[in-house]
Amino acid sequence: MSNAAPLFQPFAFKGLKLANRIVMAPMTRSFSPGGVPTPAVTEYYRKRAAAAVGLIVSEGTVVQRPSASNDPDVPHFWGDAALGAWQDVINSVHQAGGVMAPQLWHVGAARNPRTTWTAPPPVDSPSGLSRPGKAFGEPMTDEAIADTIAAFAKAAGAAKRLGFDTIELHGAHGYLIDQFFWEGTNARTDKYGGDLVARGRFAAEILKAVRAEVGPDYPVIIRLSQWKQQDYNARIAQTPDEMAAWLQPLADAGADIFHCSQRRFWEPEFEGSDLNFAGWAKKLTGRPTITVGSVGLSGEFIASFGGESSKPASLDELMRRFDRGDFDLVAVGRALISDPDWALKVRDGRMSELSDFSPAALGTLV
Repeated sequence: MSNAAPLFQPFAFKGLKLANRIVMAPMTRSFSPGGVPTPAVTEYYRKRAAAAVGLIVSEGTVVQRPSASNDPDVPHFWGDAALGAWQDVINSVHQAGGVMAPQLWHVGAARNPRTTWTAPPPVDSPSGLSRPGKAFGEPMTDEAIADTIAAFAKAAGAAKRLGFDTIELHGAHGYLIDQFFWEGTNARTDKYGGDLVARGRFAAEILKAVRAEVGPDYPVIIRLSQWKQQDYNARIAQTPDEMAAWLQPLADAGADIFHCSQRRFWEPEFEGSDLNFAGWAKKLTGRPTITVGSVGLSGEFIASFGGESSKPASLDELMRRFDRGDFDLVAVGRALISDPDWALKVRDGRMSELSDFSPAALGTLV
């Protein structure tokens, strides 16, 4: 196994100060009935904070729009009850020495096959499409777009007031912000549709509104992906030039850190270079990046939801890329669901003690 010591160097950017480079990736857990996190959710995050995770990013937590959620047990980031529960979470994380961001989310027209529950209408999406060619609702009006932008900004302001150290916007995986990025679900002919820059305007306006709410020094992360849950082979940017046209306006609008989601972090983003998505994002924008995608486990994470277990895997390739400077932070998902002490074990070289991941772990909060 590679020497993982470099992952345990401090990291600082703007007001964000981390003890190490390990990030707990945002992972939907659905243990917040009625949108309100329970004491068990608080303990779930506290355990990881106490066990050497440098930055915890919460599961997706939805902003205040009628159809922002597609699961009744996904937490809200609005309302007195939910925000009171998140106050307990961040207090406990801080008492354990941790640093945390809520991930602010709107699912858009992405449906949830694991529940028959439906949110109140209207469904928000750029063009009334849940996937290319699949109608679902009506295109968002200008009023709905403005209200959604305001809802993200309001949630970001609440996060800062509660004491969260940073926030992350969920702009990946075929959810609302990503539905605007993706040509397959954005057929608008107004200022929010067309070329890459126009399709990114919705995200840029959210970032500007968030920045106006939280001020210039509060760090803002945005999570992005090329792949979509609706199409694993989908791509926003086919070339480095297209990626620059996509990402630079987001950086200019207020994104401080890019969280670059891949299904497998080791896969090159473009031909002619072995740089992954996070490597290219850092090269093109100069901003810090987070890499993520099957870190520390043998199996690809989508397969886990189909019932496939995974075993601990070598960190050699991760460390080769990290040592080269391709990215600044490393997000770990499933390994931290099964084992809250994963980062401690890696830090201390106790690789033989790392746990397998079983999909059964998704049914409990460990």
